[in-house]
Formats: sequence, structure tokens, C-alpha cells
Amino acid sequence: MTLAEAQAIVDKWIQENGVRYFNELTNMAILTEEVGEVARIISRQYGEQSFKKSDEGKNLGDELADVLFVLICLANQTGTDLTEALRKNLEKKTARDSERHKNNKKLKG
Repeated sequence: MTLAEAQAIVDKWIQENGVRYFNELTNMAILTEEVGEVARIISRQYGEQSFKKSDEGKNLGDELADVLFVLICLANQTGTDLTEALRKNLEKKTARDSERHKNNKKLKG
């Protein structure tokens, strides 16, 4: 699935199941909440925190998909073409960071 296809699928889902998009501020709050759920799993699975009973059944892929879904909602409702935005962002990062990261002694194994 391409980013453009994902944007269209999410838009169709909202129209058919969600009635309408939540406003941008609500979606920003939801995005923050979803990122927090990803952080919770990461801190327990890869960090030093232990899992709690309430963490059982939490799936990192599902939580990342929740983040992506809300991010796509925000893109759709603000008229952002994620394909074009990502292309431009990668160009910016390549111009700015390609040599910086290669020369970072902290990243050398």
C-alpha cells in the first residue's frame, strides 16, 4: 500500500465508520496519547521497566498502526500529501545529514 492509498483508505473509513474527522486539536491530543502507548511498550520490551498486568496483550505493531492512522487523519484534514511531504523531507535530510552521520564517531561500531 502506498502512502496515497493509505490516505484514501483512511478517508473512506472515516466517511463510512467515523462519521467525520475529529478536529485537528483533538486528533493532536489523540496522536500524543497513541505515541505514549508506543513508548510504554518500548520502555518495557526494550528498556528496563517490567511489564504490568495491564500491559498484557499490548502489541507494538498495533500501537504503531494507531499512531499512523491518526497521523494520516491529520494529514488528510490539513490537506497534506504525505507522499510529497516525505519525498521533500528525505531530500532535506539527505542534503543536511548524509555526511554528518557518516562522520559521527558515536555511531561507529
